[in-house]
Amino acid sequence: MQEIVKKLTDLHKTISVMESCTGGALASSITDISGASGILKFSAVTYSNEYKIKMGVSEDIIKKYTVYSINVANEMSKNIANYANSNYGIGITGQLNKYDPNNITNENNVVYISIYDKDNDKFINDIIKVDKKTRKENKQIIVDRVIILLKNILDI
Repeated sequence: MQEIVKKLTDLHKTISVMESCTGGALASSITDISGASGILKFSAVTYSNEYKIKMGVSEDIIKKYTVYSINVANEMSKNIANYANSNYGIGITGQLNKYDPNNITNENNVVYISIYDKDNDKFINDIIKVDKKTRKENKQIIVDRVIILLKNILDI
């Protein structure tokens, strides 16, 4: 993450995150780095559908695709970038080691990651399956994957 914070600083670019299943783990990993206040404009943990919707995620998209979908991750990443006026927005949603009766899917432990590049109006998406026994371990796998995606985007 240190390389990412440095590169974003050098490029005068900013980032914002809207996390669900990671519960702020990504924002925490960013703020662990000195100088992160210059690049992290805003972070939100929208663990419930109610707060995803309050942050601009379309209720219709949630109903149509379920909250566990790349469509919702895209809504999260774009809305957080626009809300914070940052160059990049990251949206993460998924189901970790727990059945959710309000959002029934057949894909437990599948996580949807969206990075919205506001300057180029494009999405970089990834879907990963996590397989660790603890939520903490699974969150770290997700953060590590976002780091790889960001390094690719920033040519690090």
